[in-house]
Parts: sequence; C-alpha cells; structure tokens
Amino acid sequence: MIGEKFTLMQYSVSAILGLIEAGQFVIPEIQRPFVWKRSQVRDLIDSLYNGYPTGYIITWKNPDVKTKDGVVAGGKHVLIDGQQRVTALMAAISGLEVLDEDFNRDRVKIAFNPLATDPTKRFEVQDASHLKDKKWIPDISVIFKPDFKQRAFENQYAALNEDVDLDEVSEELTKLKAIANRQIGVIELDHTLDIDEVTEIFIRINSKGTPLSQSDFVMSKMAADTAHNGNVLRKVVDYFCHLAVKPDFYPQVQKDTEFAATPYAQKIKWLSKDNEDIYDPDYGDMLRVAFMYSFSRGRLSDMVSLLSGRDFETREFKEEIVEDSYKKLDEGIQAFINEYHFAQFILAIKGAGFKSSKLLNSMMTLDFAYYLFLKLSNDASIPKNQVKRYVQKWFVLSTLTGRYIGSPETVMSRDIRNIDEKGFLTFFSEIERSVLPDTFWEVTLPQNLETSSVNSPAFNTFLAAQINMNKNSLFMHGTMISDLLDISGDVHHIFPKAYLKSNGVTSRSRYNQVANYTYLDTQVNKAISDDAPAVYFKTVMDQFDSGTAEIGNIMGMDALNENLAENALPPEIIYMIVGDYDDFLSKRRHLMAVS
Repeated sequence: MIGEKFTLMQYSVSAILGLIEAGQFVIPEIQRPFVWKRSQVRDLIDSLYNGYPTGYIITWKNPDVKTKDGVVAGGKHVLIDGQQRVTALMAAISGLEVLDEDFNRDRVKIAFNPLATDPTKRFEVQDASHLKDKKWIPDISVIFKPDFKQRAFENQYAALNEDVDLDEVSEELTKLKAIANRQIGVIELDHTLDIDEVTEIFIRINSKGTPLSQSDFVMSKMAADTAHNGNVLRKVVDYFCHLAVKPDFYPQVQKDTEFAATPYAQKIKWLSKDNEDIYDPDYGDMLRVAFMYSFSRGRLSDMVSLLSGRDFETREFKEEIVEDSYKKLDEGIQAFINEYHFAQFILAIKGAGFKSSKLLNSMMTLDFAYYLFLKLSNDASIPKNQVKRYVQKWFVLSTLTGRYIGSPETVMSRDIRNIDEKGFLTFFSEIERSVLPDTFWEVTLPQNLETSSVNSPAFNTFLAAQINMNKNSLFMHGTMISDLLDISGDVHHIFPKAYLKSNGVTSRSRYNQVANYTYLDTQVNKAISDDAPAVYFKTVMDQFDSGTAEIGNIMGMDALNENLAENALPPEIIYMIVGDYDDFLSKRRHLMAVS
C-alpha cells in the first residue's frame, strides 16, 4: 500500500516568519528580484485582515545528512511554492527590504487607515499622501515589532486626530495585529520524493504557476546551504547571468558588500565591459555547463541529489558527498566564468559563421558546445590550436541534426559518457560518419530546407556558412552577407512576394519558403521591386553594356555567375518566371545544402 508522501499542517503567519528567521524555512528567491506588484502585497494583507484564505505554501524537506562523525543533521525546509507570498509578508510585516529587477534594495510599505469607512480603502501602498494625512498609519510593520506598545501608540494617534474614538482605533489595531495569528496551510513534501515527483506535484496543485525546472531546485539547494558556500555560489550565478545581459549592472553588484568582498566579484568584473550577445546564458545554462564539466553528468536532477549528499549506491545521504559536490560545482562555475574561456568560446562560435544571435536558436546546443570547449581545453590528446576547430565542427553537426532538441539531457548524458570512454576524436569520427553520410547532404538537408521558418537550423547554418566563407550579397560585390546581417540588410524574397501572390501563389507557406530568401542591400531590394527574376536580371545584364548600374554593382557576366554561385542560386534564375518557381525551389535547396 502506498502511503501519503506529504504532511498537511497549519502555521500562523508569525510562526512561518519565525521559522524563516531561525533558518528552518529557506526562501531561495529572497536573493532574486521580487516580481509581485506592490498592489498584490496590499491585497494579500487585506485578505489576511479579513480572514480570507490565501492559499497553501509548499515546502520540500531536505534529507537528513549523516556527518563524518556519524551525527545526523536535520534537513531544512525549502519553499518551492508560495515564495512570493511569504516574501510579501516579510516585506510588509517584518519590514524586510526586497530586490527590484536591478537588484536594488527597497521597502514595500503598506499604509493602514483605522478610520476608513470604505473597507476597500483600508489598506494602500504607501505614497507621499499617507505621510501627510495623519489618519493613515504609513507603515504597518511598526505594529508588528516586538517592542510595539499599543496604548502609547493609540494615545499618540489620538493626539494627531482630534475627536477620534479611541475604542474604535484600539479595535482596529487589534484586528490588524491579529494578522500575525492567521493560519496558512503548509504542504510539506517528504524528502524521499525525487525531483520529477516534486515537479509533478507542483504542476497538479498549481496549474497556473510557473513550471519548476531542475535548475530551480539546484538554485534552491544552493541558497539553502551556507555551510559549503552554496549561497555565495548562487549569487555568482545570478550576478553573472544578469551582467551578461546588462553590463552596466556591475555598480549594483558592488553594493552587495558581502559579495564584493569575495574573489568571485573580481572574476566576473570583466562582464561590465562586455557587450557580446552571442551567448547570454541564464542560470539554467550556467549550471548545466558547470555540472557537465565538473561531474561528467548531463541530468540536473543528479546535481540536486549530489548537493544533498546522496550516495547512489547505498541511498544514504552523507556529508562528505555534500562537501565534494560543492567543491566540484565551485570548480565548474569558476571554469565557466573565466574571461579567457568565455571569450575563446565566443570566438569559436563566431568563427564558424554564427556571428549574430539571430542565427542561434538552441541554447542547449550552445551549452553543450561550451562544455565541450572546456573539456577539450584540458584534453592532452587535443592540440591546443585545434580545440576551437573541433568545437565548431561539433556545434555545426549538432545544430544541423537537432541533436539536443528532443530529450536533450538523455542525449547529453550519453555523449558525455562516450567522450569519456572512447575519447573525443574517436567518438566524433563515429558520430560524423553516422549522422552526416552523403545521403544527409543529398536528401535529408534539402528536405529540411523545405520550410518557411527563418529560424530553421538548416537555413541559419546555410547563412553561417556564407558568412564563414565571406560571401558577397546578391548583386553587390564588396557588400558581404555578414555586413547585411549585422547592420542594414534584411532577408528578402528572390521571387518577390507581391509578384507571386499576383500570379496565383497565395499560400504564405509557399511564397515564404527559406529557399526563396536571400539577404539584400536595401537599395538593391528597392530596385528589384515586385518584378519577376527574368525581368530584374535582364536589367542587371543590360547594365553590362550601358555601363550604368541600376541594380547593385555587378558589371559583367562572369562576375554575375560568380555572384549567383556565392548565393547558391541556379544559373537558370536569370530567365525564370512564376511557372518556374517550384523548379527553382528544388534546385536552390540542393545548392544551399552543398554550399
């Protein structure tokens, strides 16, 4: 018989706040920006005041860990749902400062009017008017302080508000203070549950909530662990990811004096001058790469278990495993944030032609590529000057084949194991022969290019190849495709959309085929207008004799043929009209595949 895997309890607001202060309940998101609107904090306080239900919070008890001397240390309770509600209570009642989206510390102050005749106007988010109007208590947190003296406060309030009914004020203050005794339901999940089970429970209980990811659990574990520096490592992850997107955030990092005093602060300072957007990892990406590199594992659920001290053989939880796991995680994070490592990896990706974030559509593929870069950089069998080349080849292979799109953790785990067992060079040779045979280039890739999605990995890799080989854009010698992608160009139709639609090709999926796309200089696109290829190519060829360039700057047939080849266009394009459209798409897909 299966027993219940949770315990349902009731805690008062004051008890929950007390357990948090004592460190028994851990709110990992207290280190991250508070996402609730201030009006939501006000509404929560009003609901508690009126005795309305405010929903359950869910905690997951960390397993008890056996220390080296045999003593069993009790695990803490990590809040996995209800973090925003509890943080709101800490902000409004305990006077806790919360972090805004830029990690600035600020107070959320809720004002209270004990004389309000309209019950919907009893609580408000504090503004300047509440400081001036003496009927308002501008910050309810003063009422909940241990040294609060209600009688003295009532007398002071009466002195500021003539003809006030002290009994009425006293009654309202007593009701307000009663919020501390309001009961909140707590669902405590058993520590024997694994991450997948906890996630499923969360989804079933809170279908409207943000789904929990395995990286969320890892971040929770880190925040809850002060003994092994986990809470500091979590800040490293948070701050690095924030700086990667917003370099001018570094002054805010310096305001965190506790973190600024650690060596990690200097190690991520370089991001304050970095404006590269090729790889802007979130905390899930960063944890994944660090874990794969330091632990040679691909499943983040294993990381939660290891940080908890789980011995996979005995199923016990041991302190020495916790210590070793945090040491390895530290090593992985430091390898990730190393300026030289990061910069060289970005150069590798850009060197493969992926010079714009527009061409990148799989963070998982990037994550594995960065893991591979770190791995090969420490592989004595790989010449140092060949590391980036092999990373580029693997990245292109995994992008073209969608290797890490479906069930990525399973594939990553298998790849890591094979690389460790066989060595990268042997494994790569096997995979290359397996997934990129001649039939891939002749059949599979042209079929993959039969799409209207400009985010197609096949189309993006084609563009990257053009950039890598420094190809000229159509009709413009000297204006490279890489220039247009970064600066002034946009993707345009070779058979103009308006021309196709006016001639019966009205399906968006047909006229927007990626094989009908190329990057054009803006002025060239305007000159082409809505004409058939046969028409605008005739204009181009006529300018060879006239000497007056009307479209682009190609001024000879040899130069035109070379330009067509650079852009994977069949020579017949110069004579094509709407009846040739399907034949054009088929021929160009094959040219794109082998270019």
